[in-house]
Amino acid sequence: MLETLLAMDIWVIASFVGAGIILNLTPGADVVFATACGIKGGWQQGVAAAIGITLGGMVHVLFAVAGLSAAIAAIPNALDVVRYLGAAYLAYLAVQARRTKAVDQGHSAGVTHVSSAIRKGAITNVLNPKVGLFVLAFLTQFTSPAIGPVWQQMLILGGLFTFTGLIINGLYGAISGIAGSALQSHLTILNKISAVIFGGLAARLVLD
Repeated sequence: MLETLLAMDIWVIASFVGAGIILNLTPGADVVFATACGIKGGWQQGVAAAIGITLGGMVHVLFAVAGLSAAIAAIPNALDVVRYLGAAYLAYLAVQARRTKAVDQGHSAGVTHVSSAIRKGAITNVLNPKVGLFVLAFLTQFTSPAIGPVWQQMLILGGLFTFTGLIINGLYGAISGIAGSALQSHLTILNKISAVIFGGLAARLVLD
């Protein structure tokens, strides 16, 4: 793996990282999800959601490396099934956020809440087939068989991409959590906002 990394062109890696940062900075589903978790549960849950999103992203990277993403895409209706499962899960989170009462939560974000945010972030990302297809298409543009094993290059690039995503999504989640903490007296309103965001992500996943 180290031999492959050293053989890779530094400018290609720099271009990849730059493109990845720009893509991660663009407010997409990952950013919106981390922001919603931060608004609902404080900066700890916002950061935890980013960690979960990163774990889900690494799953897609491993799928791409193993050729599973391409195999799943080749199966008729397989992507639709995964997409609808993801939308259903986001809809469930929307209902859960809407029903949560202010007295049931706070911004202390204990271990249980943090682990829950990590789990939700991971599941949401894994059940988004568009992420898997994007990862496969994006990584392969920066690989070359002449350098060494393509799967090793994809693993290296995938690790860099998910790491930058963790930093950026974590910042979005933390900032939204801090802003939410300033509005603790309006937790019911924040829950409604989170519910709308989760519901919007579910609709987007179905309609796109």
